[in-house]
Amino acid sequence: MSVLPLVFTSGWASGINAYAVVLLFGIFGATGLTDEVPESLQRTDVLIAAGVLFLCEAVADKIPYVDSVWDSAHTVIRPIAGAVVGALLAGQSGSLPELAAGAVGGSTALLSHFVKAGTRMAINTSPEPFSNVAMSLAEDLGVAGIITFAIFNPVAAAVVAAALLGLGLVILVFLARSIRRFLRRRAQRREERRLATAGATAQGPPD
Repeated sequence: MSVLPLVFTSGWASGINAYAVVLLFGIFGATGLTDEVPESLQRTDVLIAAGVLFLCEAVADKIPYVDSVWDSAHTVIRPIAGAVVGALLAGQSGSLPELAAGAVGGSTALLSHFVKAGTRMAINTSPEPFSNVAMSLAEDLGVAGIITFAIFNPVAAAVVAAALLGLGLVILVFLARSIRRFLRRRAQRREERRLATAGATAQGPPD
């Protein structure tokens, strides 16, 4: 079977939490649960680095506005990670050219990263921090669940990842339009208040 479904799923997950993807694949490969994981992802130094960075992301991802700064810094890192993991998986399997796998993994990771970053920017407008924590936990559990599922049923996992990606893009477009309308109405109200103030000033104090 082609490794493409696993590459696509890993790309989607990398756009949300690349360090979790590397860590999970490395653990699954090192424990012998799958033969699809290349040796380079099972190395002890790679697992330690991925684990430390995963913990850093787990903290930063739950703090309002810090999560958006973290996402901005990972706009390049996550797609690169998705491309590298995809190419490594293809090289291990031999059923898909590495360049093609890298393109699929990287582009999918970029799309899912935009969904995550855009959603987080919208959530940060909420006055309470609990939505950030809940969203972060849902993302972590979702990545862990879908990668684990992909190891045993890559095609079904890819279908789920594609559905989540499509749903996320629809939600992102809806949020972008809503925010744009809100900003337009706020600018209009400010202009109306400015004109009202200017008119009152022009009339001067009553006689």
